[in-house]
Amino acid sequence: MRRLNYIALIVAIVAVSFAAILARLADISPVSIAFLRMAFSSLILLPVYLLKGAGKFEQRDVVRNVKGDVVLLIFSGLFLAMHFGFWIASLFFTTVVSSVVFVSLNPLIVALYFNFVRKEGIGRGFWVGLAISLAGMVILGRGDVRLGGENWKGDLLAIAGAVSIAGYFIVGSRLRKRLNLVAYVFPVYTFSAIFLFFASIVFRADILGLPLRAYIYCLLMALLCQVVGHSLLNWTLRTVKATVVTVSVLGEPVGSSFLAFLILDEVPTITTIIGSIVILSGIFVALRSSRGILRSDVVSSF
Repeated sequence: MRRLNYIALIVAIVAVSFAAILARLADISPVSIAFLRMAFSSLILLPVYLLKGAGKFEQRDVVRNVKGDVVLLIFSGLFLAMHFGFWIASLFFTTVVSSVVFVSLNPLIVALYFNFVRKEGIGRGFWVGLAISLAGMVILGRGDVRLGGENWKGDLLAIAGAVSIAGYFIVGSRLRKRLNLVAYVFPVYTFSAIFLFFASIVFRADILGLPLRAYIYCLLMALLCQVVGHSLLNWTLRTVKATVVTVSVLGEPVGSSFLAFLILDEVPTITTIIGSIVILSGIFVALRSSRGILRSDVVSSF
């Protein structure tokens, strides 16, 4: 059984690693990709929600403020919509490696929130890891600037995506204490799709009449990355330590980089490789030493 759990964790990391690749292959507006991903994810989960998730809460908690939970679900959906909007847009300005590595900074942002807002202490090792990651950001950022073009815009968009997904995790950590997984993710995905629908109107991003391949790639993102990948990450949390799951998620940038090389013929520069390694090393050090962001209720907001 233990071996099965770790196999599931590996499959989950591989599944989410395809997200950046599929977004590039869809080759349509970032807002359109984000909307279709969340809309398909919501539709896929609808039967499960109606059968098992609707109105069901964890037995250990009693919901006292339903209206408050609805507001939090809306905000969680908003943060998730912003995350996908920013992150997918970043993929069209910078490399897959830079985009995925910069968006992986989100655990550090969550930890800073728990430290300064929730007053939950984080060890000295976190600050060491944060300093290492900042150094890596300088290396990777300067390398992208030297490449010319609009790579730096992609880096900033990816960082905005990291901030947004951190907000999603923070809000989710409160809701997941009361709501079971399906009762949480289905309304969040639905609200996220609604926000992205309005964003598609504002940015004049087409969601109808697109090439068939675009719909197929977005559907694959929903099935493979969202439903399979994120669901397996949550499933492994029942038997695998949250620390292991959290640190394992750092395998996504590695997997995405490898897939980008194989499928997109995207070869990272030496500076990109060095900067990415430094950033991921810093995140690893910070995660291993921080208590606040390694709690299962935060990780299970995936």
